[in-house]
Amino acid sequence: MRRYSLCDDQWERIKDLLPSREGYVGGTAVDNRLFVEAVLYRYRAGIPWRDLPARFGDWKNVHRRLRRWCESGVIERIFRYLAADHDNEYMMIDSTIVRAHQHSARALKKGARIRPLDDPGAD
Repeated sequence: MRRYSLCDDQWERIKDLLPSREGYVGGTAVDNRLFVEAVLYRYRAGIPWRDLPARFGDWKNVHRRLRRWCESGVIERIFRYLAADHDNEYMMIDSTIVRAHQHSARALKKGARIRPLDDPGAD
């Protein structure tokens, strides 16, 4: 199993929520799983779209398909489905449970003085 790929049980949970094009003439969405793994890879690795590995296909097509799925509500439907599952509760993170260091909020250190901006000694 690759680092950013889906486990079989993860895939089984979402595969029926994804659009398919069976029976349509033209390009079919044969491998939704590869597409989902491409999107996960891109966001988990924090890479630009252009750096998406070739095994996922042309990055422009992956990006275009993701945009279509976002606009049509597919991604939101998947997220809502997974968020409703209490077994995934540990995966949901928001800022209320992430502690920030006091200095990240520009808090002053002990004994620090505030100098006015027009103080000639501030340089």
